[in-house]
Amino acid sequence: MVAEGAGRPADEPRKASAEGGAAGKGGEEAKGRFRVNFPGGGSSEGGNVSFQNGGDTVLSEGSLHSGGHHHYYYDTHTNTYYLRTFGHNTMDAVPRIDHYRHTAADLGEKLIRPSLAELHDELDKVRGPGPRVVPPPGPPGEATATYTPDSKGVVKFGWIKGVLVRCMLNIWGVMLFIRLSWIVGQAGIGLSVLVIGMATVVTTITGLSTSAIATNGFVRGGGAYYLISRSLGPEFGGAIGLIFAFANAVAVAMYVVGFAETVVELLKENGTLMVDEMNDIRIIGAITVVILLGISVAGMEWEAKAQIVLLVILILAIGDFVIGTFIPLDSKKPKGFFGYKAEIFMENFGPDFRQEETFFSVFAIFFPAATGILAGANISGDLELNLICVLKFRFSLLMTFFMIVSTLGSCVVRDATGNINNTIVTELTNCTTAACKLNYDFSSCQAGCQYGLMNNFQVMSMVSGFAPLISAGIFSATLSSALASLVSAPKIFQALCKDNIYPGFQMFAKGYGKNNEPLRGYLLTFLIALGFILIAELNVIAPIISNFFLASYALINFSVFHASLAKSPGWRPAFKYYNMWISLVGAILCCIVMFVINWWAALLTYVIVLGLYIYVTYKKPDVNWGSSTQALTYLNALQHSIRLSGVEDHVKNFRPQCLIMTGAPNARPALLHLVHAFTKNVGLMICGHIHMGPRRQAMKELSTDLAKYQRWLIKNKMKAFYAPVHAEDLRDGGQYLMQAAGLGRMRPNTLVVGFKKNWRQVDMRDLLGSISIRLVINQEDLSRVKPLSDRLRFCWSSSLQYLFFFLIQKLISNQSPLNLADQRLLDASTQFQKKQGKSNIDVWWLFDDGGLTLLIPYLLTTKKKWKDCKIRVFIGGKINRIDHDRRAMATLLSKFRIDFSDIMVLGDINTKPKKENIAGFEEMIEPFRLHEDDKEQEVADKMKEDEPWRITDNELELYKTKTYRQIRLNELLKEHSSTANIIVMSLPVARKGAVSSALYMAWLEALSKDLPPILLVRGNHQSVLTFYS
Repeated sequence: MVAEGAGRPADEPRKASAEGGAAGKGGEEAKGRFRVNFPGGGSSEGGNVSFQNGGDTVLSEGSLHSGGHHHYYYDTHTNTYYLRTFGHNTMDAVPRIDHYRHTAADLGEKLIRPSLAELHDELDKVRGPGPRVVPPPGPPGEATATYTPDSKGVVKFGWIKGVLVRCMLNIWGVMLFIRLSWIVGQAGIGLSVLVIGMATVVTTITGLSTSAIATNGFVRGGGAYYLISRSLGPEFGGAIGLIFAFANAVAVAMYVVGFAETVVELLKENGTLMVDEMNDIRIIGAITVVILLGISVAGMEWEAKAQIVLLVILILAIGDFVIGTFIPLDSKKPKGFFGYKAEIFMENFGPDFRQEETFFSVFAIFFPAATGILAGANISGDLELNLICVLKFRFSLLMTFFMIVSTLGSCVVRDATGNINNTIVTELTNCTTAACKLNYDFSSCQAGCQYGLMNNFQVMSMVSGFAPLISAGIFSATLSSALASLVSAPKIFQALCKDNIYPGFQMFAKGYGKNNEPLRGYLLTFLIALGFILIAELNVIAPIISNFFLASYALINFSVFHASLAKSPGWRPAFKYYNMWISLVGAILCCIVMFVINWWAALLTYVIVLGLYIYVTYKKPDVNWGSSTQALTYLNALQHSIRLSGVEDHVKNFRPQCLIMTGAPNARPALLHLVHAFTKNVGLMICGHIHMGPRRQAMKELSTDLAKYQRWLIKNKMKAFYAPVHAEDLRDGGQYLMQAAGLGRMRPNTLVVGFKKNWRQVDMRDLLGSISIRLVINQEDLSRVKPLSDRLRFCWSSSLQYLFFFLIQKLISNQSPLNLADQRLLDASTQFQKKQGKSNIDVWWLFDDGGLTLLIPYLLTTKKKWKDCKIRVFIGGKINRIDHDRRAMATLLSKFRIDFSDIMVLGDINTKPKKENIAGFEEMIEPFRLHEDDKEQEVADKMKEDEPWRITDNELELYKTKTYRQIRLNELLKEHSSTANIIVMSLPVARKGAVSSALYMAWLEALSKDLPPILLVRGNHQSVLTFYS
C-alpha cells in the first residue's frame, strides 16, 4: 500500500523531505486528481504523474518517456491508483479524452481503460498464471503516460489565417476585379444583385451545412471530400472527392488566366505584346503557374505568409476603387466614367444581354466567386479550429459585391469610345442614352466599342484613384486565389488517396516533410491547370468549375439532411444554427441551378458522379466511418421490422426462412449453396453454429467467429446471417437457436439439417446428442420444451418446417493429391455453385404437407443457375386410377401456376421390395437390435432403459410395412430419378414415442442410399401455396 499523499511504501520510516512535504502541503490541491506511483526504489523522484480530470497532464521533470509505445495497460501488481475524489484505491479509470482517441490520432495517443474482466478481479483468469508482462515504456521508474507526438515544426492555422484570410482572398478574387463590371453591363444592376443574391443563398445554406458537419467531431484534411465521405460514406465521398479536387485544379487555371489577362492589357496599352493577346495569355499563364507551384512546394507556412501580404494589397485596392468613384475626371469621361449619376443608374438598372448571353450563363460565370466558403475547409487538416467561424464574415464579404455593383452601375455607361472628340457641343433634345444626356455621343461604336462596362474588363482600374494599385489588387486577387486552389486540390486528392478509395491513385497519398506535403499531388494539379490555361478563355473555364462546385455543394447539403434524418446518436454538431429541411432545399436548389446553367454539362456531371459511385460501390473499400448511410439503413430496417410485426401472415406471402445447422458456414458448402439458391432475395437464411466446451473459451471463440464468418458470408456474396450460440451439447444449442434466432417476423420457419452419413459408425450415445436426431427424431424430449410463440414449436404439429439434406461430405486436405473418391466428394460439395444445365428436379410429392415440398423446387427454378431445369412430379396412386390421378395433379399444378415437364403416378409403391434389399436393411440394423425374445425379461427391460435407441422385435414387426415402403421407394428412386440433379421428397414421419431412433435413421438411410443429392422435406401441414388471388 502507499501512504496517503506521500507516495512512500508503508514500511518506510516517515521522514520529512522536500518532496514529501510538498505532497503533504499540497494535499488539498491534489483533490480531483489521481496519482500514479511506480515501484523500484522508494524514491518518487521523477516518478509521479498527476492527471487532471479535464484531461491535462502535469508531468514532473523527466517523467515523460516518448518510447513510441501506443498502448498502455493498468496492472495492480505494478501501479497503484489513488483517487482522492473517491477516497480509496481503485483500478477504475476516471473519464479522460485519451480513452476516446483513435489509435492513429494526431492530437495524442490512445489510452486503454481497464477491462471489465480486470475490474471483476478476473485478471489472473484472463492472463493465466504468472506475473503479467507489461511492455516497458522506458527505464524503471519512469511514467507510462500519454505520449504526444512531437508537433514542433508542424504548421497549424487558427481560423483567421486558415479560414478568414483564405475566404476573403477567394471571394474577393478574379471575378470582383475583372468580370463584375461585365456582369453589371450584361445583367444590369437589378439582375446582378439577383445573381449575387442567388449565389449568396446557395453558399450560405452550404456554409451552414458545412459548419454543422465540421463541428460534428474532429475534421482531418480533405475538405469537402472528408466532410461528405465521413457523412454519406465512401461511395458518395469518393465520387465527389475526385470531382472536387479536379474543380480546384481547374480553378487554378481560371485565376491564372485572369491574372494573365490583366498583364496582357497592360502590355497592350504600352504596345509591347509578345505575339498576340491569346498566345500572350498562354505564355504568361504558364510562367505564372510554375512560380506558384514553387511557392506551394516551399510549404504551407510560406503560402500562408504570402496570403496575408496579398490580402493587405487587395484591401488597399478596393479602398482605392471606392475613393476613385468620388473623383470623376474629365479625362475619364470619354471612357464612360462620369461619377455618380441618376441617369446612368436608371439606364444600367435593367439587363442588356448581348452575344447570346443569358441570365444563367452570366450566373455561371460569376458563381466561382462565391465558392470561397470552402477555401478553409479544403485544408481542414491544417486548421486548429473547425469551420464555425466561416459564417462570421461571410455577409460582410458579399456586401462588397453589392456595393461595387451599385457603384459601377451608377458611374459607368455600357459603351464608350474613349475618344475625346465625341463630346456634344450643342445640346440635343432627342437624347435616349445617359451618355447623350451627359453631352457625349458614343453611338458611333455601338457594335465595337473598346470601353464601357460591356467592353472593357479593366473598368475598376480606370475608375480608381490610382490605377497601378488596382492592378496590384488584381494581381493579389488572382494570384492568391490561384495559390489557395493550388494548395487545396492536392490536399483533397491526398486525403482521397490515403483512404485507398481508388487503388490506382495510391501513389499520390505519399506526403513529404513535417507537414506531409503532397508533392506528387502538386505536380498533378500543375499539369491539369496548365492544360486549362492553354484554353486562355476565362468565360469558358468558369462554367466548368461552377458545375463541379454545385455538385459538391448539393452533396454537402444532402449530407446534413441525411444525417439528421438517420437520427444517429453520433450526430451531435456543436453548430446549432442549421435545419435539415433547409439543407434539403439547398441541395435541390444546387441541382436545379446546375441544369439551368447548362443542362448537358449538368447531365455529364451526374453521369460522372454516378459512374464513380457505382465503381466504389462495386469495389467495396474496406472502411467503416460510421456514415449516416449506415445509420439510415439501420433505422429503416428497424422501422420496417416493427411495422412487419404488426402484420398477420398470409399464405400468398409465405417464404421459407431457413435456419441451417451448418456449424462454420464454410464447413458445409453444398448445404449452404443449395439453401441460398432458393432463399436469395426471397427469404431469410441463418447459419446456426453451436459452440461447446468451457464457457470462457467458447465465448471468446463465439465473439471472434461472429465477425469472421459474417465477413466470410458477405465476401462470398451469401445473403445470410451467422448466428453462433454456446451450449453444453448440440441438443440444447439447437433449441436455443430455434427459440431465439431472428427478430419479429424475420424468424426462421424452416429448419435445415444435413444428414449424418456415418451415423452407424459413431457411438449411439453421442448420436443422441446430434442435432440431426435429437431435434427431429426424439420427440419425447422436444415435446417438453414450451413454445415461445405460436409460430415456433418443437413438435410435429408446429409451424416449423423440416428439411433433411443428404449429401456425402468429407473434409479433404488440399496439401495431398486427391484420389478418385476424394475428387468425387469435392465435386459433390461444390456442385450447387455452378450452372445446373438442362436437367431435372424430381419432386416426389407423396404426402400433402401444405405444399412446401413443391414450393422449394419452384423457387429453385426461378434462379439463374437452375432456370434450365425442368420439374418432374411423382405421386402415389392406384393402378386402376393412374390417368385420373395424373389429370387431377396437372389441374392442381396449373392452378398453382407451377410449370412442370411430366407427372408420373406410381401405382406399385406398396409392392414388396427385392429380397436382397430387405436382407441389406436387416444387416444394417442388426447392431442396433435388442433381440428381447432371446433374453430374460429383466435383462431386456434394463437394456431398453439404458439404450433407448435399440430396435425391439415387436417394433420391427409392427412397422414392417413402413420399413418395406422405404426400401421400395429407394428402388423406385433409382429406377426413375438416378439422373436428376436433385430429388425433393416427402420426409417420412415416425409415430411419437413408438419408433426408436435407430430404426428411424435406418429408414432414412435405406430411402436415400446410392442416389443423387436428395432433400427430404416435411411441411407443418399448413398451406404455403394457394390458387386464390
